[in-house]
Amino acid sequence: MSAVDTPNGAPEKLARIAVTLFWAGARVFSIVALLVAWELLARSGLFTPFQLPALSKVLERIWSDAVSGELAINTGLTLYRALTGFAICAVVGVAIGMAMSRNVIANWFFDPIVSIGFPMPKIAFLPVVILWLGVYDVSKITIIVIDAIFPVIAATVIAIQGVERELIWSARNMGANNRELLWQIVLPAALPQIMTGLQVSLPLCLIVAVVAEMLMGGYGLGGAMIEASRFANSVGVFAGIVEIAVVGYIMVKALAYVRRRLLIWHQEAHAPSTA
Repeated sequence: MSAVDTPNGAPEKLARIAVTLFWAGARVFSIVALLVAWELLARSGLFTPFQLPALSKVLERIWSDAVSGELAINTGLTLYRALTGFAICAVVGVAIGMAMSRNVIANWFFDPIVSIGFPMPKIAFLPVVILWLGVYDVSKITIIVIDAIFPVIAATVIAIQGVERELIWSARNMGANNRELLWQIVLPAALPQIMTGLQVSLPLCLIVAVVAEMLMGGYGLGGAMIEASRFANSVGVFAGIVEIAVVGYIMVKALAYVRRRLLIWHQEAHAPSTA
């Protein structure tokens, strides 16, 4: 670019930067407004410090936990349980969904289980899991898988059954065998909807991990919250809420980024997105 062209392009670059900054600010405006309202309400006298501690006090507690290392330990354990459960849901759920959509016997066996289990609150199995497996990580991961695997199975079945028959017929006419058909045609075509099922499952894994920690005790974000509640430490409880919200937001955004990278060939990667 020559010296003559640079001044002419500079206003356009500045305009693009300004628009980007404007939309970035607009996207977080509601969150900032909520946090400001929280601080103002806490200091207005309408609530006692026990009912609604000030945001500044909560942030001080989070900083204290971070410096002491307690935040890293609790967050790490919760993420370990949630992500381990999510990995199992992803592998087993996709495998079961593929089997149901391509095998009559597998569909005959699993369909009633999925139909009954999908709408019911799976957390009801927690007492049984505790009786069988105790209150340690295995039981917590097990209840996560029980609760979060159904969206993955359902999304996989619907995605594979929805693959256009013309694609399959064309591949068969070109000599593709069943293995090539599955890995080169069916799964890539079904991947967008499978990823949607995984995006539904991931927050469920975090939610169930926190609930399981609350009910079973021990270390973790949920365990720290319930311990703070037992000692009437409202600042600790609200600190846990903020920590879980931040962790959940990062997890969801990370999976949305992975989706965009995996589906870079798909038309949705070139469409406007707010993810």
